[in-house]
Amino acid sequence: MSSTEVDLEAEKYEKHREAGEILAQVRAEAADRVEVGTSHLSVAEYAEERIRELGGEPAFPVNISVDEEAAHATPSTDDDTEFGEEMVNLDVGVHVDGWIADTAITVDLSGNPELAEASEAALEAAIDVVGPGVETGEIGAAIEETIDGYGYNPVVNLTGHGLDQYEQHVAPNIPNREVSQGVELEVGDVVAIEPFATDGTGKVNEGHDEQIYALEREGSVRDRSARKVLEQITEEFKTLPFATRWLDAARPEMALRRLKMNDILHGYPVLKEDDGYLVSQKEHTVIVTEDGCEVTTE
Repeated sequence: MSSTEVDLEAEKYEKHREAGEILAQVRAEAADRVEVGTSHLSVAEYAEERIRELGGEPAFPVNISVDEEAAHATPSTDDDTEFGEEMVNLDVGVHVDGWIADTAITVDLSGNPELAEASEAALEAAIDVVGPGVETGEIGAAIEETIDGYGYNPVVNLTGHGLDQYEQHVAPNIPNREVSQGVELEVGDVVAIEPFATDGTGKVNEGHDEQIYALEREGSVRDRSARKVLEQITEEFKTLPFATRWLDAARPEMALRRLKMNDILHGYPVLKEDDGYLVSQKEHTVIVTEDGCEVTTE
């Protein structure tokens, strides 16, 4: 590796760390604002603006998933939904020049603290396992064993994931249960580990609401409004997820539908357990090191 390549590699990890430092602060501040009677939109917009104030950019829209929701819920433009006595998962991402940090925390307003503790303890157990040569299935086993020990189920069809420049989900996947075949981690891998614990079945399904999208491929459309929306997406968000409420168009929904019909965008439907069950989540981003890992989002 040339000296230039070494310098670029070092700069990449410094930007991962910078994103993680910003994210740790914003996660704490946003979690403090989750209270009964506070609106989802005010918390999401606060966190996203605070990220920018601190020198980063949102890597994806702030996810605010409540009760049976596990992921991909974010407020719409005029959303007036308020927090009740619920289990609230905040999933927040930051990037610096495309290099990403990803974190999540559960704020329990529902009176079920042990479910929140289960995902937190599972994350701690997973981080203790991480190191070069460790198979991802071993990490999943640590997560599953810990959540089982609390009397709950891991959400098995959601996984942690690798992170790359302007790419929020890349290999390797980090399972939330034991698997027989995994990928060996290597020094320098950057991965987000995110256990989900539930008192439900342990499998989530797609709901109907969809407020988050990402660019699938380059393309063109004839519709003028769709072209303008696509220009904003490619210039501002590149391949990272974005929220409908981030778009400048007065009524972007039709443009988004056209872009989806042309397979230029894909959407992220809200992922949910069955009604009546709860989901908790805890997530950190780590860099695999010679002797374990470095957590960038603490």
